Amino acid sequence: MISHRETGDIGEDLARQHLKSCGYQILDTNWHYGHLELDIVAKDGEELVIVEVKSRNGVRHAHPSEAITNNKIKNIVDAAEAYIFKKDLDLETRFDIITIIFFDNDFELEHYVDAFYPTL
Repeated sequence: MISHRETGDIGEDLARQHLKSCGYQILDTNWHYGHLELDIVAKDGEELVIVEVKSRNGVRHAHPSEAITNNKIKNIVDAAEAYIFKKDLDLETRFDIITIIFFDNDFELEHYVDAFYPTL
């Protein structure tokens, strides 16, 4: 049985592969701002894309997307603002979620484009 950390690492690797296959340019992975983290920062054309990756083993747990709480969204948006400021970027920004559920020898990956919007 692989650990929760290993599941996350494998999931993020699969998410990066998926994004690259869709033509995205990966700018950063696991970017930290204090205790906040952005899993993947990418460009899709001229749009900055902040991607949150959630992975789970099997279907006996809640769907990975259910781990995206309002507080988690706030943290992602705060970290994204810091990233944009630090990198001095002037790009339209969107927030995607990629969920991955691992089965015995397979996985299911779902990519939610524009999964949420930052609140004012």
